[in-house]
Amino acid sequence: MHLRHARLFARLLDWCPGSRLYGPYHHGGRSYFQWMVRGDVLRERLVPLLDALPLEEIDEHVYERYQAMKLRYGL
Repeated sequence: MHLRHARLFARLLDWCPGSRLYGPYHHGGRSYFQWMVRGDVLRERLVPLLDALPLEEIDEHVYERYQAMKLRYGL
């Protein structure tokens, strides 16, 4: 995500201790960060946060992709 989202990433790092923020990167005229969440942090911290949101009401496409990801990776 774009550098302007730095405050959001700071919050995500607080909500998901053990996640990692990489960057900023500058490539192809873009400047961005990459946030990585894996393993226990993904299963025990991020998934419960996302499951608590009304994703289906907010964005049906995102909800369907999220459900498919959970199924594919056994989350």
